[in-house]
Amino acid sequence: MKVALIDPTFLALPFERLADAALARVKERGATYADFRFERLRRHTIVARDRELETSVSSESMGFSVRVIHKGAWGFAAGTDLTPDAAAAVAARAIEVAETLAPLNIEPVVLADEPTYTDTYVSSYEIDPFTVPEDQKIEFLLGLNERALASGLIDHVTSYVILASEEKFFASLAGARITQQRVRVKGDLTATRIDKSSGQFETMGTALPPAGRGWEYFTTISDFSKKADEIPMLLQEKMASPSVRPGRYDLVIDPTNLWLTIHESIGHSTELDRVLGYEANYAGTSFATLDKLNTLRFGSPLMNVTGDRQVQHGLSTVGYDDEGVAAQTWNIIRDGVLVGYQLNRQIARKQGLGRSNGCAFADAPEHLPLQRMPNVSLQPNPKDITLDALIGGVEQGIYIVGDKSWSIDMQRYNFQFTGQKFYRIRGGKLVGQLKDVAYQARTTDFWNAMASVGGESTYLLGGAFNCGKGQPSQIAPVTHGCPAALFRQIHVLNTALEGH
Repeated sequence: MKVALIDPTFLALPFERLADAALARVKERGATYADFRFERLRRHTIVARDRELETSVSSESMGFSVRVIHKGAWGFAAGTDLTPDAAAAVAARAIEVAETLAPLNIEPVVLADEPTYTDTYVSSYEIDPFTVPEDQKIEFLLGLNERALASGLIDHVTSYVILASEEKFFASLAGARITQQRVRVKGDLTATRIDKSSGQFETMGTALPPAGRGWEYFTTISDFSKKADEIPMLLQEKMASPSVRPGRYDLVIDPTNLWLTIHESIGHSTELDRVLGYEANYAGTSFATLDKLNTLRFGSPLMNVTGDRQVQHGLSTVGYDDEGVAAQTWNIIRDGVLVGYQLNRQIARKQGLGRSNGCAFADAPEHLPLQRMPNVSLQPNPKDITLDALIGGVEQGIYIVGDKSWSIDMQRYNFQFTGQKFYRIRGGKLVGQLKDVAYQARTTDFWNAMASVGGESTYLLGGAFNCGKGQPSQIAPVTHGCPAALFRQIHVLNTALEGH
């Protein structure tokens, strides 16, 4: 793979001078901790509907922030004027915010220790998507749509790509100097088929996962074009398929669907700020409370879940988080038991859990770093159990592929998920599609029903660009790796019947 370098136009920006001015000012004012974060964020979204370009929008934002601990309280301010005097003024405002908040503080803010680093990190990609001509990207999408429409089996088709580049510089009063660049891409094609006589319709997408890669992901790495070409025939089959009969079924869940269940039921439930109630206003708290650490039987003994900021091509993969903590990998669930949480430096110190595992992230320079989800992944079976072997172990069941709608309660405990494609399993074989399928369970019941985990050959990195959290709201990209897995006797609903 070609080694990517940080964009020289970013390196030419004056962030070092701004950092020096800001940190000098907060040092003069007596801050006990301070960090400076400079960011440039670029995004390009292209959408093609049927045979026309629907939208092509590019954006770029740039700015910096100063965060301090002064008199035991946090202070924060941000700016966009890229001069040393402006940076010093922003730093002074951060000090003033801390002085205002200090009398209201119940306890002083103290951070877990972390070494200081001087380093450069670039994510793994080959072709910077922002160097690819716009007309080439549009032509790629319109070509996918044209082939889908030419099948004569669908009525409408929409394809898109979302391209993002994130460049950051971090400096601290302790001496850290870290420059990072991450590139990520997301794309999909979704087709619609309409029954003209009844007005009923079905949709289906490729379920192509996003990735921490460049433009090469669409053209040479993934099977995006192949998956897109298969959609019309699969959608025709789905339209003609029977509606599921509600009941309990053995489910073989593909990683293109299971990643989302991991995200909602494991990823969010093991954010320690959510567990402690700091995040209660946005999507609730968590059932996985601190008293359950090292005792809660979260799932079957086959269940091993890690948090990491290191996996290659992960959306949450970094060299260092937004508090200057080096990327790590750690256990969240081991042999089915809850053994860890996601931490930032303040919460790690407050709860006596030692070093932060590097889960601080801000989605823009004007936002405070929050404790955000790392790559949270279900590990594959050391034995290479294939998808065919998982399906072969089911007498009566359903194989579920692709994510779609979902719902989960404010404790991350009761949930319902549906998907893109559903296949009946009879006697260990796939025997055609179903429709109107959703599965429903309690988190711990579901994961304890996991009877078999696929091996490395079934493993896939899924994920999302837009995990939401915080007030003001922030979004973060995150990957969830997982194999296919078999779950016994899970409650299945018929969404068409439920709708009535």
